[in-house]
Amino acid sequence: MTFSRFLVLLAAAGSAALLLGAFGFQYIGDMAPCKMCLWQRYPHGVAIGIGVLALLIPGAFLPYLGALAALTSAGIGAFHAGVEQGWWPGPTTCTSGPISGLSADELMNQIMNAPLVRWDEIAWQMFGLSMAGWNAVISLALAAIWFAAARHSRRG
Repeated sequence: MTFSRFLVLLAAAGSAALLLGAFGFQYIGDMAPCKMCLWQRYPHGVAIGIGVLALLIPGAFLPYLGALAALTSAGIGAFHAGVEQGWWPGPTTCTSGPISGLSADELMNQIMNAPLVRWDEIAWQMFGLSMAGWNAVISLALAAIWFAAARHSRRG
């Protein structure tokens, strides 16, 4: 295995580990995610897919896309952490699932049983960083690994 492929595997595995951690907090720790928490997960899923492709297709292009995915999650995480800290306002809208075809009682039941998760409150933190903050930091590190993979893949 070349060093570039090793770095791709490491970066993709890092995104997989972050996703597994998020799912662990959600399903084992019973901590429902807010919308911004979910938004941070999507780029990691993309990065995993890019990692699989980059292991099959040599070159620097896919690792650069992996870096972009990691940077996207880092940006969302940093924004979310700022909202949690009160540094800037977060989105003011709230979204819900589809409601067509539901009776009034079914709709009320859906509303009453939905977990209330605010994106401006810190649900968990370690060493002063929330989950969103940790995602931003680790995603930046993963982006650096992706960039290193791209650089090494160009060297041959």
